[in-house]
Amino acid sequence: MDAARRPAPATLPAFRFEFGATLALAWPLVLGNLAQIAITTTDVVMMGRLGSEALAAGALGANLYTAVQIFATGLVAAAAPLMAAEIGRRRHAVREVRRTVRQAMWSAVGIAILAWIALWHAEAILRLLGQDPALAEDAGRYVRALQWSLLPLLGFTILRTFVAVLGRPIWGLLAGLVAVAVNAAANWTLMFGHFGLPRLELVGAGLASTLSCVVMFAGLALVVRLDRRFRRYRLFGRFWRADWPRLARLWAVGLPIAVTMTLEVAVFNAAVFLMGLIGAATVAAHSIAIQIASVSFMVPLGIGQAATIRVGVAYGRGDREAIARAGWSAFVLGVGFMGIMALFMISVPRFLIGLFLDLGAPDNVEVVALAVSFLGIAALFQVADGAQAVAAGMLRGLQDTRIPMLIAAFGYWGAGFGLALLLGFGLDLGGRGIWIGLAAALVTVAVLMLARWLMRERLGLTRLRPEARPG
Repeated sequence: MDAARRPAPATLPAFRFEFGATLALAWPLVLGNLAQIAITTTDVVMMGRLGSEALAAGALGANLYTAVQIFATGLVAAAAPLMAAEIGRRRHAVREVRRTVRQAMWSAVGIAILAWIALWHAEAILRLLGQDPALAEDAGRYVRALQWSLLPLLGFTILRTFVAVLGRPIWGLLAGLVAVAVNAAANWTLMFGHFGLPRLELVGAGLASTLSCVVMFAGLALVVRLDRRFRRYRLFGRFWRADWPRLARLWAVGLPIAVTMTLEVAVFNAAVFLMGLIGAATVAAHSIAIQIASVSFMVPLGIGQAATIRVGVAYGRGDREAIARAGWSAFVLGVGFMGIMALFMISVPRFLIGLFLDLGAPDNVEVVALAVSFLGIAALFQVADGAQAVAAGMLRGLQDTRIPMLIAAFGYWGAGFGLALLLGFGLDLGGRGIWIGLAAALVTVAVLMLARWLMRERLGLTRLRPEARPG
């Protein structure tokens, strides 16, 4: 039996078993998240070879696309706790799992169509936001090629959740690694016109990303069709059949997740604009520090995804002790890793910054000094960042997403962003003040999420409610 849904045997210490089961589920999810980061990093590196203006236009287009993609990904993420609860409630819940996947796919198609309509007008949107017309035009062409990647990416996300719930997350990782290679080769070929193809530059980058997402989805769909364990679910059979109660439940759980994820990403994007009001050196230092923190964040993010599945299975079984073990095991793993990363950032900040900049160049002195100070603050909020990511995953396993959404709104935009404005501009602390505000946001969200988890029994969150059972 797999690590996603087996209960702890009486012959082993329950928590030791749970740690092992969570790790077995989490590490392919973590590496899969890192693979997706590698795809975007490859795009940035390749765009840089086209020149600074192309890189700027690509960044504008990518930020607009990412905002839409994060929201859509959050929506279909609801499939994880719904499928996990069904597997926990009844081990061979073939029909229920298939219907959940189908309605998640329906949702992906619907949200993708709306996103395509909006992103087709990316140039106009960027002009309305006050961006340079020439950059907006280039960004618009890039997004028109990139936007078609959204639907296969969402399809891949749903299938990766399906194989993870069934205890085989390695297949999602392998598909992601293949996509990294395809993306790099396609970028090199299409952007720069190799093998007799036209030089498409930013449009080529968008097409390469779309191709890599199609490969990810097609590869995982092929595995699902051919593997004996997955094939019996017949995921793509009778795709046209509706299940309206299940679709409504997926949106009820998924829409708050989408809003929560968008709120978090938006506050960090807003921080970039605030940095731009201070100066170019501050923006550059912020970009370096946030990139390091983002890579580190992929680990608790993957552990949080594993927590959603492990907690969700125990929730479906109605096993309150297993819910507690699954949640706390993931929490200790995520926070423990981020504690180690915090020590690493404090100990060798210049080494990390040196991966991005020439430390000896006179022009970089101010940027390096600022980046060192930002990393010091980032080290302090690493633990809080890991805590909020895993705690959110734990609560999602209980299909508790509405109150966490309100917590995110208050923590990120009330406490955090407000403090960033006050310290950065009111008290003239500049970029350091903004980073302190970001740290306060993460600490606030982490504390409130954890408090809700601690109150789960009193709030009745561990009881499988009738509406939590898709019809």
